[in-house]
Amino acid sequence: MFGAVASAALILPMVTAGPAATADKPAAGALQREFAQAAARYHVPGSVLLAVSYLESRWDTHGGAPSVTAGYGPMHLTDAATALAGAPHHSDPGEDARGDLARPRAAGRSAVAAPAPAPATLPARLRTLERAAELTGHSPKELRTSTAANLQGGAALLAAEQKRLGLPPSGDAADWYAAVAGYSGATDAATAATFANDVFDVIRKGQRRTTDSRQEVVLPATPRVAPRTEQLRRLGLGTVPSKGTECPASVACESIPAPYQRLEGKDYGNHDLADRPRSQKVDFIVIHDTEGTWETTIKLIKDPAYVSWNYTVRSGDGHIAQHVPTKDVAWHAGNWYVNAKSVGIEHEGFLAQPDAWYTEEMYRTSARLVGYLAEKLDIPLDRQHILGHDNVPGTVPSTIKGMHTDPGPYWDWAHYFDLMGQSFEATGSPFSGMVTIAPEYEENEPAYTGCAKPGEKCSPHGSGAVRLHTAPREDAPLIQDIGLRPDGSPSTTDVNDTGARASTGQQFAVADRQGGWTAIWYLGQKAWFRNPWWDPTAVGAHGRLVTPREGLAEIPVYGRAYPEQEAYPAGVPVQTVTPLPYKLPAGQSYALGATSPGEYLWAATFEPEGHRIVRGKDVYYEIQFGHRVAFVKASDVEIHSSKW
Repeated sequence: MFGAVASAALILPMVTAGPAATADKPAAGALQREFAQAAARYHVPGSVLLAVSYLESRWDTHGGAPSVTAGYGPMHLTDAATALAGAPHHSDPGEDARGDLARPRAAGRSAVAAPAPAPATLPARLRTLERAAELTGHSPKELRTSTAANLQGGAALLAAEQKRLGLPPSGDAADWYAAVAGYSGATDAATAATFANDVFDVIRKGQRRTTDSRQEVVLPATPRVAPRTEQLRRLGLGTVPSKGTECPASVACESIPAPYQRLEGKDYGNHDLADRPRSQKVDFIVIHDTEGTWETTIKLIKDPAYVSWNYTVRSGDGHIAQHVPTKDVAWHAGNWYVNAKSVGIEHEGFLAQPDAWYTEEMYRTSARLVGYLAEKLDIPLDRQHILGHDNVPGTVPSTIKGMHTDPGPYWDWAHYFDLMGQSFEATGSPFSGMVTIAPEYEENEPAYTGCAKPGEKCSPHGSGAVRLHTAPREDAPLIQDIGLRPDGSPSTTDVNDTGARASTGQQFAVADRQGGWTAIWYLGQKAWFRNPWWDPTAVGAHGRLVTPREGLAEIPVYGRAYPEQEAYPAGVPVQTVTPLPYKLPAGQSYALGATSPGEYLWAATFEPEGHRIVRGKDVYYEIQFGHRVAFVKASDVEIHSSKW
């Protein structure tokens, strides 16, 4: 007992060092001490415990609720048998992730949710809480709900791994490289090393953060720590096939190819061969979540009768698998125009977990992948080009209701873009004619329903979204989305209802200001959100806007940018340019995104030689029309700059 107390006394000053508390930043408190005590009890360097926890949870407790992959508490102790449930991502009956009415997905391809797996059959990475209970004597409930117990569980796992590897309980963080790599639960050396490298990067740079429990935690920088990377071989991990993958060197990436196979008759799956970017420019990267575990997701991507996406990112350790080359067209977005012009990235997780949160390591490796792809494919790093699946428009009026809503309001777009070096900062004055949505994620907690059951309130949780009203007051009705509700009824607070929601990084033209409220043009309406100067949820922006050409009372908007009828050659069916049920009235402006010629990829044959790319004379502009983007014809609009 004396040794543990003495160690705690030595380690506490180290982890609490840093600038003094200020009026707006609370001093280090109970959580910092609990980190120190757990580290001392199991003889783990405090910097190691803090850095591992930062990559797993950014030190947040989440009120005892699980992460999207069943991890509990700051140490992300996993208990999948208790937490995980759900159906695969593209499994709604009749759903067409291909989104091409000329060749709809064949009937009967929907996957069904598998029964919950027995705990003993789950991979070790999804049941670390069980092992922590054995090591600490704490009950599983304590490890899930008590922060102090959770930290002790994580420290005990690190110490046990250090002992298993035949390494001493050193006070030098550099001696813990292999144990840290093992904590990730990775089954291959590259992923384990990536996780450990990121942990030691955090140790070198240091971190300071106020957590969701409103406590400041500090990890001082140790710039010269040099981990003993040669320890990695003690883990005895193998390698995974990575030849031909398109990933940055800073992530662990393996190849798990999606099958390109003939099915019955002329049908085939589960993607289309192409030659992008020589054949078509890739304009978008679409962010998804899987609504299923890694194991389920990988099983599905191998099914030629299912759909496809280009990459999957694993939650616990950030491991990446590539399934479809970026030159080919995956079937993922539910909009064929977007599919033909995008890369799709799935993230292991569930949108509507009551307290949906994703690990820091997944955010980091995904951000590196997106940054790499953006440079490789010449895609701007902004929210007009890096879309959520919930930002992809329906192709025609009948498909709007069926469009997906992941990754949802709990995805932290601000942090994601910070990791890519593209923070959402003000580029205009507080009174500019354009705004970028940018609420403080942890402090912004709009009420949602429907996470666990329809109509039931979700647990309070940080969000990157703001809610839009018909008037500048909290009790005003939410604005209408006639595409989702043709009867004209207002939007709801359901977690899957995108009808009155604007998300971090999206840009809109300012329509009005009143008191602490700002109105934007949104779906053809004036939509109000709370944005007081003392607690802003948006920042001033400067950029290009489109408005109807002079003389036009209103113009149509589209869910895809297809060519005019005259552009189609013989043998390629004409795709009707069908407007969505919205209008863009004169006097309203919308933020301009990508510019593209009218374009249609005709891919209805197994042999790619039979594919055709139809390009017309019509030019389209992508606009941020609502929560989802839309397209307008260049001939219908004028471009102007927003006022500063």
